[in-house]
Amino acid sequence: MNPVNHLIIGTAGHVDHGKTELIRALTGIETDRLREEKERGISIELGFAPFRLPDGSLAGVVDVPGHERFISTMLAGIGGIDLVLLVIDVNEGVMPQTREHLQILNLLDIERGIIVLTKCDLAEEDWIDIVEEEVREEVAATLLKGAPLLRVSAITGDGIAALKARIATEAAALAIKDHEGPLRLPIDRHFSVPGFGTVVTGTLLAGTVQVGDTLELLPRGIETRVREVQVHGKKIPAARAGQRAALNLTGVERALLQRGAVAATPGIFEQTERIDVRLTLLANAPRRLKFRDPVHFYLGTAHVVGLVALLDRDELQPGESAIAQIHLDRPLVAHREDHFIIRSYSPMTTIGGGKVLDSRPVKHRRFRADVMHALQELESGEKAFLLQKIEQATCCKLKELEQLAGLGQERIQENLQALAAQDHIVQLGEQWLTVATHRAWQRRLHDVTAAFHHRQPLLTGIPRATLKSSLPRQLAPKSFDQLLNDLTATGRLCETNGTIALPDFTPRPTPAQQEQIDRIEQLYREDGMQAKNRQEMLERLGLELAGCDDLFGYLFAQGELVRLNAESFLHRDSYAQALNQLRAHFSQHKTLTLAEFRDLIGSARKQTQALLEHFDELKYTLRQDDVRVAWQLN
Repeated sequence: MNPVNHLIIGTAGHVDHGKTELIRALTGIETDRLREEKERGISIELGFAPFRLPDGSLAGVVDVPGHERFISTMLAGIGGIDLVLLVIDVNEGVMPQTREHLQILNLLDIERGIIVLTKCDLAEEDWIDIVEEEVREEVAATLLKGAPLLRVSAITGDGIAALKARIATEAAALAIKDHEGPLRLPIDRHFSVPGFGTVVTGTLLAGTVQVGDTLELLPRGIETRVREVQVHGKKIPAARAGQRAALNLTGVERALLQRGAVAATPGIFEQTERIDVRLTLLANAPRRLKFRDPVHFYLGTAHVVGLVALLDRDELQPGESAIAQIHLDRPLVAHREDHFIIRSYSPMTTIGGGKVLDSRPVKHRRFRADVMHALQELESGEKAFLLQKIEQATCCKLKELEQLAGLGQERIQENLQALAAQDHIVQLGEQWLTVATHRAWQRRLHDVTAAFHHRQPLLTGIPRATLKSSLPRQLAPKSFDQLLNDLTATGRLCETNGTIALPDFTPRPTPAQQEQIDRIEQLYREDGMQAKNRQEMLERLGLELAGCDDLFGYLFAQGELVRLNAESFLHRDSYAQALNQLRAHFSQHKTLTLAEFRDLIGSARKQTQALLEHFDELKYTLRQDDVRVAWQLN
């Protein structure tokens, strides 16, 4: 087995068929720890034990109750297992809970399994052969079809060595866990240790947790820190996906926790009260499932009640499968491709299960072809899921996709690169968007610029910030920069001094506008250094301030006027004269006062001050107390 992979082995089977005894024979550990369990001789709670594989690696074993009354407990422990041991007492054969557990295993799509016939020391060989044939018939239509079947006795030890070897073989074929993704640990037990505080246990479905990590406890959203990590009772610096771990947490009251809570990487997973699923009703379900029927819903270690919203039909017949949306009576943490079980509301019996398609969906309208098509696409794989989420969100950063998908960044990146290679998506800065959205946004920038030219024919172009505001707010500045740079690089747009224009655009005043422009330019030329503020200049011309912004903008763009500040402007000839006098002064003097410059240019104090502050902004001069010195004046 890959040394970085970890394995959880789970038991399943009818009550009193020898699951706990089998684990004791494999591991030497007694998993029944409650007095009531020891007195009654049946498992009531989940039991756990370490199991040393022949290659020296350590696996975890989960012993689940077999009694019908403890199915909820069984479901809380079975969800994180990789390899199941279906335990059948050879003297009793297949029993009701054997069948129910087998159905659950099939619905949860457990990766691999071994059938174990126990108590073989108490049966004749011919009888064992008959039972084995019966078992083979029973599992023929399940995931255990063709699974290895071993005969053992936990009392005499017969077959235990062969079972250990077979477990090692099956373990070697398991897929590598996602150690790099966001941490997710559904909590199946929690308790307090005097002097240490709250301890939670569970199976790490993904990620790695180490001492000192900050975690989020959902659904309450409590932030906590990991004080200590244990695996199989031993302190270790870190636990990885596929291991059972006990975490000692700081600052958490045990009363705030419950079975079904999840310890997770902060900010990644969100609680949900609505999920899209692929739902399968068992062929032997006692009745059909109707729209908005209530069911008991089991996912991970959580148990809630849900209403089944069938989207393309009014009822689901036994043996049928459909896409549905389930509305939950209280929030839980779900992840795409999580498996779940449903049991009838009353009386409680396992009737079906399935797989989560989307843990954060919108509420769907029923009998809509577009809705069903989108959900079928969502079901087709990780790439389709990511593509649809990018399309729904318009544009997404990697962190946002990590939150939506619950996958590790490396795995998401691989899918994104594949989608980009297939020309489905493009990257702008740190954001991803569909090719269709990218092209639509390029067209929009072009069209918005053209519309601006039509509305503002005197201006050289649309301001960059105004153009960005025409696109969705979630588009990041760096992404917009790249989008615009792509358009200017291909010649579809031009940028000059922060304004964007079409490549063939030239400002063209109307005859009436040209007449007003000429009057404004002439007045500023005539007044020279004595030019007043804009309001006064326009009053002399009999023009309204509100209608002249574009006229001034045109004069600035053409270089006829120079803006000193919001209200003070100079004609270009006067400005050039003032700049020459500034250079001439500093060629003979080290400092310059406002009064000296006012006398040099023959202007009023207010205009002179505006001009000097303008030179300061350009770094031609540097103010030092009440004087200025030359700075970057050429």
